Amino acid sequence: MTITAPPRRKQADTLTALESEAIHIFREVAGEFDRPAILFSGGKDSTLLLHLAIKAFWPAPVPFPLLHVDTGHNFDEVITFRDQTAHTHGLRLIVAHVQDWIDDGRLTERPDGTRNPLQTQPLLDTITGHRFDAVFGGGRRDEERARAKERIFSLRNPFGQWDPRRQRPELWNLYNGRHRPGEHVRVFPLSNWTELDIWRYIQRHDIPLPSIYFAHQRDVYRRDGMWLTSGPWGGPRDTEEVQHLTVRYRTVGDGSCTGAVESTAATVHDVITEVAASRLTERGATRADDRLSEAAMEDRKREGYF
Repeated sequence: MTITAPPRRKQADTLTALESEAIHIFREVAGEFDRPAILFSGGKDSTLLLHLAIKAFWPAPVPFPLLHVDTGHNFDEVITFRDQTAHTHGLRLIVAHVQDWIDDGRLTERPDGTRNPLQTQPLLDTITGHRFDAVFGGGRRDEERARAKERIFSLRNPFGQWDPRRQRPELWNLYNGRHRPGEHVRVFPLSNWTELDIWRYIQRHDIPLPSIYFAHQRDVYRRDGMWLTSGPWGGPRDTEEVQHLTVRYRTVGDGSCTGAVESTAATVHDVITEVAASRLTERGATRADDRLSEAAMEDRKREGYF
């Protein structure tokens, strides 16, 4: 009698494995923490994060509210998408407006007009006010060197500050959520994803995104090697020439420091082809606030930034 080996199970592909890991993280947090929240800006990473959360708890509703720190300098297309998405899924959306902190004197407008660095205090105040003990973020390790130092469960002290020396080992998919009163944990289910993984997963599951991620025509001007556009944050200087170009955004944030890239990528397939050929991360290519110094992101993370 001939004994044959059982057929080998087909190995899950990369996207399926990443999805499984992220869903496991969401469920772990639901089991370990009392008051989690999901940071949701309407950008591609946080939109995918929400998709995974919905999948993790389906058919039950997502048991966490959404939280966005709105600088007031975001792109209209993204804010509209943010509100529509929260409404479609029946989720509670908490918005902390940076302008409120400026109006009552807790923050002061920066001379350069950018409000990205001003997000930290509203975020920490909102976490404290709502007593959130875990906050999901869409950060990925391939975005920037400081993000690559962070664990999936990132402990923050009572002041919301991050200390890389207090990072805990994460072996065999075991996550330590223990924290003292006043501390909280930032959770990054997309840590092991790349920008290309994000787009391939978006294509596979036909996930809608703001139109700003795809090629469109826009008036832009060149500053510090990036194409910026006018808005509430200001416009071109006298020496900066406005041009009407076909562009798209690889990342979205404060319009004063988020640049567009020249692109004709009008579909997800086109974007995947473009990203696969790129040698710069989206933040390195289009975020002026990350160029302030070698340690710009790490300094902000130590203060309590995302």
